Amino acid sequence: MRLSNFLRANIEPILQQWENFARTITTDCAPLDAEGLRDHAELMLTAIADDLETYQSSQLQVAKSQGLITVDDGTAASTHAKMRLLAGFTIEQVTSEFRALRSSVISHWMKQVKGGEEFDVEDMIRFNEAIDQALAESISSYAAAVQASRDVFLGILGHDLRTPLSAILLGADVLLRTDDLGDRATKIASRIYASVKRASHIVGDLLDFIRSQLGGGIPVTRTWTDTVPSFERIVDESRAVNPEADIIVKSAEYAFGLFDGPRLEQVFSNLIGNAVQHGARQSPVTAVLEASHTHLIFSVHNKGKPIPEDVLPFIFNPMGRYSPEASTENGPYASLGLGLFIVDQIVKAHEGSVDVSSDAETGTQFTVNIPLNPTPRR
Repeated sequence: MRLSNFLRANIEPILQQWENFARTITTDCAPLDAEGLRDHAELMLTAIADDLETYQSSQLQVAKSQGLITVDDGTAASTHAKMRLLAGFTIEQVTSEFRALRSSVISHWMKQVKGGEEFDVEDMIRFNEAIDQALAESISSYAAAVQASRDVFLGILGHDLRTPLSAILLGADVLLRTDDLGDRATKIASRIYASVKRASHIVGDLLDFIRSQLGGGIPVTRTWTDTVPSFERIVDESRAVNPEADIIVKSAEYAFGLFDGPRLEQVFSNLIGNAVQHGARQSPVTAVLEASHTHLIFSVHNKGKPIPEDVLPFIFNPMGRYSPEASTENGPYASLGLGLFIVDQIVKAHEGSVDVSSDAETGTQFTVNIPLNPTPRR
């Protein structure tokens, strides 16, 4: 008997063993009934049986073994993962179900083989490939669902935080404008204002990050703009927030181009703030804004501990830097927040580029290069 026919003929005992195993998995949610425990298992087994009966070339077999087959988001395996996520299953628990399913089918099949049933090695190879493919679909679907729910949560959190932060910022601003506040109260109000300003900046970065994860990158609206006033305003704000920092500025008289002014202010603010935060206290931070005939060039330089070589390739990817190992081995540059990611996304939206160099001798420099009048996209 072919393995595909065996699966169809013995689907009930296989499903019962799947159900028995799934029942042993404990979650924080209410226990599932028999129908819930068997969720999509029959459809997956039927799909595997159908796959075993289709022709498979040697090239397709190699592609399957190397994981080169496109993962489908509409299969029973992918839907099963989403339902298990809603039922409180962890990704490890979902994976263990497929391991148990593989073991169940093989153990039932081996009993038939020992009883004299003909054994086809090719069937067993293809069965394992089909299980691996179903597992890949399931893991991909589970991870995507987790990411989507996380993005929604962070988006709601960031949006809801803006209102109370704005109220605190407004209150601190009103206090700072009061003439008879007193030195001590003024100092406290200044700290509140600077801290809330920083918190609002973080929330803005968070919302931009969520927008970029939802697809399409960070949106920009370009108008004919002189970036010099914006640059000088950001430098003034950075000096006010970091009075102990020595920020040296070199700026062109004007730098006109098709830019999203508020977004470029984010670039200036993030890179200058990053240089102040991670630069050596006794060394200045140098911010330069200039314009050639075709491009806007903005650079920020600081001395201090260099960015480790293994971090540089992932410096604009927040996920690539967040790990316990990175925090231990790479020091402060292991956790730069979302600022550099936001910078990279905004510059890309302007069809520009960001380069970074860092070593102990020359220091760390970020250089932004954006065309003044980019070619219209078709």
